[in-house]
Amino acid sequence: MVRKKKCVAMLLAGGQGSRLYALTNNIAKPAVSFGGKYRIIDFPLSNCVNSGIDTVGVLTQYQPLVLNDYIGNGQPWDLDRAFGGVHILSPYQGKNSSDWYKGTANAIYQNMHFIKQFNPDYVLVLSGDHIYKMNYSTMLYYHILYGADCTIAAIEVPLKDASRFGILNTREDGSIYEFEEKPKKPKSTLASMGIYIFGAEKLYKYLEEDNNDENSSHDFGKNVLPRMLGCGEKMMAYKFDGYWKDVGTIESLYEANMDLLGEVPKFDVADTSWKIQSRSPLAPPHYVGSDAKVTGSIIMSGCEIYGNVENSVLASSVIVKKGASVKNSIIMADTVIGENAQIDYSIIDENTEIGSNVKVGAAKDKGKGITVLGRNIKIGNGAVIEGGAMIDKDVMTEGK
Repeated sequence: MVRKKKCVAMLLAGGQGSRLYALTNNIAKPAVSFGGKYRIIDFPLSNCVNSGIDTVGVLTQYQPLVLNDYIGNGQPWDLDRAFGGVHILSPYQGKNSSDWYKGTANAIYQNMHFIKQFNPDYVLVLSGDHIYKMNYSTMLYYHILYGADCTIAAIEVPLKDASRFGILNTREDGSIYEFEEKPKKPKSTLASMGIYIFGAEKLYKYLEEDNNDENSSHDFGKNVLPRMLGCGEKMMAYKFDGYWKDVGTIESLYEANMDLLGEVPKFDVADTSWKIQSRSPLAPPHYVGSDAKVTGSIIMSGCEIYGNVENSVLASSVIVKKGASVKNSIIMADTVIGENAQIDYSIIDENTEIGSNVKVGAAKDKGKGITVLGRNIKIGNGAVIEGGAMIDKDVMTEGK
C-alpha cells in the first residue's frame, strides 16, 4: 500500500523582512521574538499540529541559521515524525539548475518533489509572518465541501488599509470572481490572508505553467491566482473572523505584542484549548526585587527586576537594574537594562546591553515613532537614543 498524507503544509519563511529593519539584519523574519516566549513561526507551526496536519515543509532562504536551529527536529511542536514531520527546505543546486527562490510560487515549485513524496490530495500554503490562531482543518473541510480548486483565507480589513492587501471580490456563495493585488481603489474590504489550499494536481499544473512563463514574477498573488481565475478554476474565499496580524512592520509587531497585555487581552496566547508551542529556553523563575514595581506587563522566566516595568513585554532572562524604568516597550531575551536607564516606546532585540543613565526612546505622544535597537549591541553609559531611531551597532559615546 502506498503511504500518503491527506494534506501537506508548505510554510514560506524565507523573506528578508526589510521593513523590520534592525530586527532582521541577522535573522529571518519568522525567527523574530514575539510575546516574550515565542517566535513568529511558532504560530503557523502550532496551528498545523492543532489542526491535525503533521507534515510541514519550511522554506527558508534569508539568514536561516537561527530559524533552522530553533526548529531543529520539530519536537516542541510534536513534528518529529518518522513519516512526515517538519523539514527545512533551503535553495539547493540541482542537476540542471540552481537559483534562489524567485518568488513565493517559485519557492513551492522548486520543492514539488518534497510534496509529491507524500502523495497528498491537498496542499496548504502558509506565510511565516502572521500572528493568529486558526483551525486549518475547518478551512480544508470548506474547500472540499465546495469542490474548490483553490480556497483563499480572507479577513475583513478597514477600507483605509485595503490597498495594502490582495483583495477578493466574491459572489454571495463565497466564490471569487476577481482578485486584485493591492488595488489603488479597492472594490471590497475582503483581504487575502496569504493562506491557500489547493488541490494538489491543480497546484502542480499551475506552478509548471508559471515556471515556464518568462514574464512572470513567480508570485501567488500577482501571477498564479489570477491565472487560475482566468482559466475558470473554482476559487472560494474562506472568511476568518478571529484575531490576525501581519507583523511585517515595526508598528504592527509592536501593536501585536501590546495586544497581549491588559485584563482582557485582544489576543490570548494562554488559551489551553489551542496551545501555541515554542522552544522555550530553560531558565529559573523570574525575580522581582523588594523595591521594584511591575504593572500591566508580561515577565518571562529568568528575568530579574530591580527597577520599574510598566505596560511592557519582557522575554526570558532580561535584567532591569535598580532605578531603571521600562515603559510601553518590548525587551527581548538576555538583554540588560542598566541602573537608572529610561526606556520608553521601544523594541530592544536579544542580548543587548544598555548602560547606566541611558535614555532610549520617547513617549508615544511625542510623535517620534518606535525606537528599535538590534541584537548583540552595547549602548554606553549616559548615551541618548532619540525617539524613532533605528540602531544596529554599538553606541559607546556619551550623549547623542
